[in-house]
Amino acid sequence: MTDHFQNIYANHAADYEALIAREDYKGNILAALQDIRPLAGLEVVEFGAGTGRLTRLLAPQVKRIQAFDSSAHMLAEAESQMQKTGQTNWALEVAENHALPVEGGSADITIQGWSFGHCCGWYPDSWQDEIGKAIAEMKRVTRPGGTLIMLETQGTGRETPAPPTPALAAYYAWVEKELGFSSAWIRTDYQFESLAEAERLTRFFFGDEMANEVVQRKWVILPECTGVWWLTR
Repeated sequence: MTDHFQNIYANHAADYEALIAREDYKGNILAALQDIRPLAGLEVVEFGAGTGRLTRLLAPQVKRIQAFDSSAHMLAEAESQMQKTGQTNWALEVAENHALPVEGGSADITIQGWSFGHCCGWYPDSWQDEIGKAIAEMKRVTRPGGTLIMLETQGTGRETPAPPTPALAAYYAWVEKELGFSSAWIRTDYQFESLAEAERLTRFFFGDEMANEVVQRKWVILPECTGVWWLTR
């Protein structure tokens, strides 16, 4: 699936946005983030922003958010979506997760969603080094007393957490046991407009096996578990 996801992030941002717009229809992500740390008045730096999903969620809550992604294609879609919000307290820029053009100690919160985990597939022999560099960059950017937050999948089509791959399970265990992150999980189910839309969008992103299960189970609401990890600087 490595080339599959790389192709999506380089060429299919609008379809990706259509999928993730259906996730977390009950709004559990924002509630979980507010439980970790109340967001009002905070300065946020986002890693791996993609099409701006978390950016849109956070901008109305925080003082300012700077969001970065390595894909200019994804950020073009993010900018289009952000312009619709009427918010002006945001900025988008192309940058790699391990080297952001941001002053050290400048953010109250650094956050990444569904970005670092791809290193497990893209760098199977060195994912720990790659994710470690990104987390080190989060620490550099976060001011003392600030909070690092990471969100990753804990299983699509699952009602309770089950990491989709052994490498992701190893990644999650590593950040908890070795790096000292606290963790929790939430349900972030997808709600589609129709079974046809559910099949189309899940086949596009997750592949045939998941799409066939969606059709078989008639899943207009597709279960999804999301893990949340956080660490105080």
